[in-house]
Amino acid sequence: MKKSTINFEVELDEKNMPKQILWDASDKEGAGMESTRSVSLNVWDNLNHSTLRIDLWTDDMSVAEMKRFYIDVIGGMAQTILNSTGDEYMSEEMKDLCDRLVKHVNEENKRNSQR
Repeated sequence: MKKSTINFEVELDEKNMPKQILWDASDKEGAGMESTRSVSLNVWDNLNHSTLRIDLWTDDMSVAEMKRFYIDVIGGMAQTILNSTGDEYMSEEMKDLCDRLVKHVNEENKRNSQR
């Protein structure tokens, strides 16, 4: 049986806030640790029937990047729910939410650029 590993290293500042996030995976194309500004990890807890979440981001990640990141996360979840369950309704609702959020962010960016 094949095994795969994913590793994260988080450098914290004096207030325990992430300053740098590095990751590596045994199946990724490039070798060695790579830098990222944000990680969102969700784990299903079978025992308690709940989701455990770890959301980390560095202070150099902009608000615009954070919003884009979470829109992409929701879009990815929409595809995953379709692939794993075949639930087209749930997938489409999530995609529609992404479309509304993209529109919101684009309008917000337009307003901010006019200031």
